[in-house]
Amino acid sequence: MISVAEARARINEAMPLMPAEQIALADAFGRVLAEDLSARRTQPPHAVSAMDGYAVRAADVATLPARLKIVAEIPAGQSFDGAIGAGEATRIFTGAPVPKGADAIVIQENTKRDGDVVHIIDGKAPVGRYIRPAGLDFSEGDTLLRSGRRLTARDISLAAGMNIPWLMVRRKPRIALLATGDEVVMPGDPVGDNQIVSSNGLALRAFVIACGADPIDLGIAPDSRDALRAMAEGARGADMLVTTGGASVGDHDLVQQVLGHIGLEVDFWRIAMRPGKPLMFGNIESTRMLGLPGNPVSALVCATIFLRPAINAMLGSNNQSAMEQHAVLAAPLPENDEREDYLRATLRIGHDGSRQATPLDKQDSSVFSGLARADCLIVRAPFAPPATAGDPIKILPLGGGALSI
Repeated sequence: MISVAEARARINEAMPLMPAEQIALADAFGRVLAEDLSARRTQPPHAVSAMDGYAVRAADVATLPARLKIVAEIPAGQSFDGAIGAGEATRIFTGAPVPKGADAIVIQENTKRDGDVVHIIDGKAPVGRYIRPAGLDFSEGDTLLRSGRRLTARDISLAAGMNIPWLMVRRKPRIALLATGDEVVMPGDPVGDNQIVSSNGLALRAFVIACGADPIDLGIAPDSRDALRAMAEGARGADMLVTTGGASVGDHDLVQQVLGHIGLEVDFWRIAMRPGKPLMFGNIESTRMLGLPGNPVSALVCATIFLRPAINAMLGSNNQSAMEQHAVLAAPLPENDEREDYLRATLRIGHDGSRQATPLDKQDSSVFSGLARADCLIVRAPFAPPATAGDPIKILPLGGGALSI
């Protein structure tokens, strides 16, 4: 058996970087940038008013009350080509360009208008008050979004403000999914006494989409060499084949045996971890292959630990939310054995602002209702000593998918 760290490193190093493709900004949500993005304009392009009110010369309102002549009105989207002089003002609205000669804005609440005269009755307006200078946000040529960033809704807004219509992103990896086993049936189908309802295919399909890749569902292969070989052929051309079940070496664990006949070269197939010891990695020609355990909890835990970073590697993503983070243990734990342990846990914020992780009572790998309730996995090293509430721990977040604001 090899360690989790070694297995993850070997998988990530074997992942090919996806080529870049050009897409429209409207289609870029959740995609990973393949190159830096620089602004194509300055924002704001001119000094603009931050409030509704009157553009004035600060010197004219140094002493209040003051009486100024209104020489123009400037709504947002329009401008005043002239300049204001001593004793003059322009009516101005939020976002409108500040006219020449003006160096402050008096908000309308501090004024009273009488025809083409405005009386400034309250509120100081020193130089620069309520004026957003040109380039306050960014200037043309500024690099604001870096390669490797997974684009959020906020990023889309920024890129639009940068006047970016098209951008280069990494092509989504194509992940073929193949479940195995005579005992597995689809949800809604008749379930025999010795059969179980399949959740792996649907769960991993959603998992792959959440990680920013495109799933290819190959279905459920029965425990038949010919059927498994024929269905696995559907993965040709995919960037990765992910199987569930049959990755061990028992008489009915056919994945290694059958896929070996179509070119599978196995790198490793056992990892010192719980849940998920029987995990296999290799390649079939140019297609990487990851064999996950058939147990639904083990499959998703292993997908979180190995498949998610593998997809990030293919996308060149710098997704920080997929990396180990720190928290505080909220309940005691016994010493660990020789395998690295991944305990399902919930998170809450303590009175001191720290993140506190509470391991679920039921950690058996058959309890996938607990995995659905969990916010993270508590990572426990092999032979870790007993831990008490308040001890610092490492966690692996279960959130942080491609769809984010």
